[in-house]
Amino acid sequence: MFKGITRRWLINTFGVVLAIIVLLVVALSFAVHSYCYGTLERALIERDTELSAIFPDYTSESTESFETAALAYASDFAYKDKMEVDIINAAGRVIITSTGYSSGEDEEIPDFSEAVVSETSVGKYTGKLKSGESVMALTHAVKNYNGTAVGAVRYIVSLREANFRVFIYTLIGAVVGLIIISAVAVSGFYFIRSIVKPVSMMSDTSKQIAQGDFNARVEKMYDDEIGDLCDSINDMAHELDSNEKLKNDFISRVSHELRTPLTAIKGWAETMQYGVPDRITLEKGMSVIVKESGRLTSLVEELLDFSKLQSGRLTMQMEKMDILAEVDEAVYMLRERALSESKHLLYDEPERMPVIFGDKNRLKQVILNILDNALKYTPEGGMIGVQVYRDFVDDTVKIIVADNGCGINPEDLPKVKDKFYKANQKINGSGIGLAVADEIISLHKGTLDIESSLEVGTTVTISLPIYHEGDEDGIEEGII
Repeated sequence: MFKGITRRWLINTFGVVLAIIVLLVVALSFAVHSYCYGTLERALIERDTELSAIFPDYTSESTESFETAALAYASDFAYKDKMEVDIINAAGRVIITSTGYSSGEDEEIPDFSEAVVSETSVGKYTGKLKSGESVMALTHAVKNYNGTAVGAVRYIVSLREANFRVFIYTLIGAVVGLIIISAVAVSGFYFIRSIVKPVSMMSDTSKQIAQGDFNARVEKMYDDEIGDLCDSINDMAHELDSNEKLKNDFISRVSHELRTPLTAIKGWAETMQYGVPDRITLEKGMSVIVKESGRLTSLVEELLDFSKLQSGRLTMQMEKMDILAEVDEAVYMLRERALSESKHLLYDEPERMPVIFGDKNRLKQVILNILDNALKYTPEGGMIGVQVYRDFVDDTVKIIVADNGCGINPEDLPKVKDKFYKANQKINGSGIGLAVADEIISLHKGTLDIESSLEVGTTVTISLPIYHEGDEDGIEEGII
């Protein structure tokens, strides 16, 4: 029952509060005890000072004269309702009390013995009488000029009322302490429960999510940090569920993408295997095989790059390079395809462009991917324009690929660079090309921005920083 957070709270918080309350009750009891006993002691000392008037210089020539004066003092004692006065002879026996009754002869008077030998002639005692009553006593020995005690006066006050007060105040302190401890316990257990229960629920839900149940959700009970954590877990489960669906769609899509070229290659290969077709059919078949093989190779390379990207093993061979050469080659490679698909690929190559620092193969891969997407989503008769220029504002080289194709839905636009995401399910593609391209540009400290409107077209802008002497410092060829 008491484990984990509850156990730590009991030890660290409740234990400290309990110890403080106990110390406060003990301190209160000690303070009341000291106050009550101190008050009684001061009262006894005040009465003791009266002896200077009854026995001048605290001396007497004989026992008889002492007893006579002491008996008169005891009989006329004005504080009989508050304390008792005993007159003790030289032998240490009580001869009379202010109450009119003599105490027992066997009663021990340790404060008398102390007073007789004390230089101040005063002795004190706190304890119990033979009767069992708790008392505080002060005895003042009266000595003659030889220093011999001729008797003593003893003041006695009962401790019953003082002890009762100490008990009552201690009891009140203990009750108040118990109330405080109970309040702390109740509020503490409620507080701990408000943490332990949601944490337990989150733990159970997290286990369900870990086992693949992405529909599991945590009930939000409080609008605080715990509630925020519940929202985070629920959001995580939602994202995992979405990613799982995207992953399944991706696997299904990639399977289809792989099956289509393989089916075409296998079909034409079997056609040629079981008979030598005419030249036209042979050329058509070989063209399909080459085209679908290239498509298959491109898809496999995308998958390999994505795998390297996920594991952090995507390699970059960084060097000073001419970006125009790579853009020109990419456009040249896809110009024939554009013509065969009745699409216009326009590119006005500038005379020169500043040097950049990057991996020319990876950057050409990105440009080819962007051009390939533009061709895919542009209808027959459509236009794709490529522009390269230097932006003096942010000191970058910008590569812009714009088309007048179908465009991207505004809801899909923020997600098109996410892994596995594919906005248009009707067009062939794996859905990871833009994710890989965006990461490659990011590794070059550049940006890849996409603007699009439905039925208007899409514009992709690649920004790459211009090379300056020393930019390669701290960047090594190899894995980035």
